[in-house]
Amino acid sequence: MTVTTPPSAGWAATAVERASAALGRRRHGRLLHPAGHSFVGDTMIWGTPGPPIGVGLLDEPGRYRATVRISKGTPTPGSWPDVLGLALRLHRDGERPFDLLVSSSGAAPVLRNLPLPRRRFTGTYTTIMCYRVGRRRIWLAALADPDSVALGRSLSTVAAATRADTPRLVLAVASAVGSWRPVGQVSIGAQLSAEEDAALAFDPVRNLPPELRVAGPLAWLREQTYRGSRRARGATAQSGGSTATTV
Repeated sequence: MTVTTPPSAGWAATAVERASAALGRRRHGRLLHPAGHSFVGDTMIWGTPGPPIGVGLLDEPGRYRATVRISKGTPTPGSWPDVLGLALRLHRDGERPFDLLVSSSGAAPVLRNLPLPRRRFTGTYTTIMCYRVGRRRIWLAALADPDSVALGRSLSTVAAATRADTPRLVLAVASAVGSWRPVGQVSIGAQLSAEEDAALAFDPVRNLPPELRVAGPLAWLREQTYRGSRRARGATAQSGGSTATTV
């Protein structure tokens, strides 16, 4: 997949990656969303109602072993407001994984483009930036399942929810101004160890289905920042991920 980059991308990419790696080393861990827990997951894709999206992974029903990471961005203490994050890796046999990273935001068309701090982990998470499928732009989201156990206000309550039950989120897709169309469900299972969480690394730019692509300077900046963060930890774009039995 080709990522659109500015003309001066060579030296700028190196500078951003090195700066991100240096900051990551100072933090002795992740540069982005350092506080979080990872879990075994299971993802059911129902397929898209109505017109197809044009992405086989989302248009065609299927079930995928998954790894889920829930995190705080800054991080703030306890249940203080923060930009909350949810990272989902779908493991696909013989193919690159699909890494979907979403942040706490609003569901409305304008608000789905903005990261919004909040207290509760149950709520709307969107990709903030769009994907392109051919000439069209789409956004992906993880939405609250009204029938699921709540995730609470802190990372400890998230972990407690997975011990007591199997929390669920709804995967959805939308255009820039359209309503969300549910396409699947993510179930969150057993918590992974701290060592497994530390080893896990995502690449939201490269680990995509072939029909999806990201474009523009923000996507480029995101790619270099994540690359620098992985470099600081000695991780690769496909490091970690659960090998345990799905929920």
